[in-house]
Amino acid sequence: MATLSTARYGKDNVRLLKVDRDDATKVHTVTETTVCALIEGYIGVAYTKADNSVVVATDSVKNTIFILAKQNPVNPPELFAATLGTHFVEKYKHIHAAHIKISTHRWTRYDVNGKPHPHSFLRDGTETRNVEVTVREGSGISIRSGIQGLSILKSTGSAFHGFYKDEFTTLKETWDRVLSTDVNAHWDWRNFAGLEDVKKGLPRFDKAWENVRNITLKTFALDDSASVQATMYKMAEQILAVTPEVSHVEYSLPNKHFFEIDLSWYEDLKNTGKDAEVYAPQSNPNGLIKCKVSRTMAKL
Repeated sequence: MATLSTARYGKDNVRLLKVDRDDATKVHTVTETTVCALIEGYIGVAYTKADNSVVVATDSVKNTIFILAKQNPVNPPELFAATLGTHFVEKYKHIHAAHIKISTHRWTRYDVNGKPHPHSFLRDGTETRNVEVTVREGSGISIRSGIQGLSILKSTGSAFHGFYKDEFTTLKETWDRVLSTDVNAHWDWRNFAGLEDVKKGLPRFDKAWENVRNITLKTFALDDSASVQATMYKMAEQILAVTPEVSHVEYSLPNKHFFEIDLSWYEDLKNTGKDAEVYAPQSNPNGLIKCKVSRTMAKL
């Protein structure tokens, strides 16, 4: 006998660009996002009985995203995601939860003749600011914020030695290496009672994103890294210290390898160790290092 355990549906990869125009200064701000909105509730009969009377069409979900983007701020993305999720739960009596994911793509205002141009922007990387929001009837709003695709590299200040060795080990210890990664970081907020609770102290979301990004970049640059593991823990520890409403910080960092090339076969050309200047980037396989660092709760 079969039982429908869980079910949700909606619209994915809904892309939109919103232009906010300041009539007084003639300065424009652009925000490009990709949205996924999934809803769940009393929708089981659509799966088990072919009864579509409970189905809010995915095309209607798409239209809702566009209309609410017109009617509401899309920044910070935590607010827009919470607004979308709350709408679906309040609009349809048989829908009891909404799951919203938003990726905000990076457009940066650039200078012309030494001054920021009022309405011209450049795409300076594939980095995205991400948000995952669940609005559940009677349970409030959970928010997870994140950064993905922030590519960083440093050419020294990273070592890896003293690791466990056995008969499978061929890796040589190193006291200086190129370190590079694509940052994937997430942080979980305390639960919010509802949309109004999200709106209180709204700057918290932009401030946290700025803190995470700045701490990640600064620690990566300045830490005399013993390993990716040690450096990422230092990042998470600092983030928790400056964002009291965040309960957890997670990092997933691929170790993008750049290997020294032995060129001694050609006229005894030195290109290893302290003489290394030319490296071979490796696409795969790569190391993948993850951690979740949680706030220590004070004992009562």
